Amino acid sequence: MKVIIPAAGTGTRLFPHTHTKPKPMVFIAGKPIIGHILDRMIDLGPEEVILIVGYRKEQLISYVDEHYRNVFNIQYVEQQERLGLGHSIFLTRDKVGDSDVMIALGDMIFKSGYMDFYEKHKNNGQCSGSIGVREVDEPQKYGIVELEPGSSCIKQLEEKPAHPASNLGIAGVYFIQDTLLLFQILDWMLENNIQTRGEYQLTDALQEMIKRSSEFKTFTVSSWYDCGHAESLLETNRVLLDEKENNNGNYEVVDSVIIHPVAIGDNVRVVNSVVGPYASIANDSIIENSILSNSVIGARTHISKVNLQSSIIGDDANLVGKHNSLNIGDSSSIEF
Repeated sequence: MKVIIPAAGTGTRLFPHTHTKPKPMVFIAGKPIIGHILDRMIDLGPEEVILIVGYRKEQLISYVDEHYRNVFNIQYVEQQERLGLGHSIFLTRDKVGDSDVMIALGDMIFKSGYMDFYEKHKNNGQCSGSIGVREVDEPQKYGIVELEPGSSCIKQLEEKPAHPASNLGIAGVYFIQDTLLLFQILDWMLENNIQTRGEYQLTDALQEMIKRSSEFKTFTVSSWYDCGHAESLLETNRVLLDEKENNNGNYEVVDSVIIHPVAIGDNVRVVNSVVGPYASIANDSIIENSILSNSVIGARTHISKVNLQSSIIGDDANLVGKHNSLNIGDSSSIEF
């Protein structure tokens, strides 16, 4: 089985951080998002990992080659135009051939490893593929699955429907066995310009497979961590730090307090500060005379004289606060 990871998008919901890096390279809980995704695939042992790259691809390729080239057989496919998930998957046809595939989105981190999902797919028995699902609160924001009554077989798939037929949202992991038919349908969609909201949707291609008598089943994904926007990124950082073993980098602490869980990279210097809980600091940064919690700090960043909570600071930033001096009389009430 081969793995496809679409990771070509610009990540507009994470601006300004993705102005200078692709979304899978956003730092969280000690490493970029793509690192957490690939770590969870090691047990799966895929024949090949095919990364679909595009926006600022050099950063992603450089990181993956440095850290995972000796772990996986890595192949890259470039999506030069952002024409949708279906289009990006179609671009991998020559790399995939007729192999079974697992598709895993490049901005979703799952609590379970992908081996767990693969076993659930195999337990579904004979079928054209399996799709991970989870009950969601706002189904109109997701690809939605409607099941055959009393069955795990999928009756209907629809991308972000205005009137959802169920609350089963597609969780961003797919197993496809009939890949030749999938690529045939994606080719047909591109030739006939069959789009939804201006993009070629993978959901539409899978629905067309069902119309042509393919049988898809589901498996339950207990929890996923969405790294698509700032608020969810901080929440994911907290969850991953809770799960993470204390294997921080080589950093220096001077007259400071570290409150775990934290992820602190190499060559970080913490001086006269309180760091944690739930702080992630990338390599080569300096934190001094500050209090820092529930925040993600990029590489080569200098933070001084500030109290930061629930913040995301990018790479190469310089954040310096100013201490206040007060002379306050009786019965005063001051808020900063």
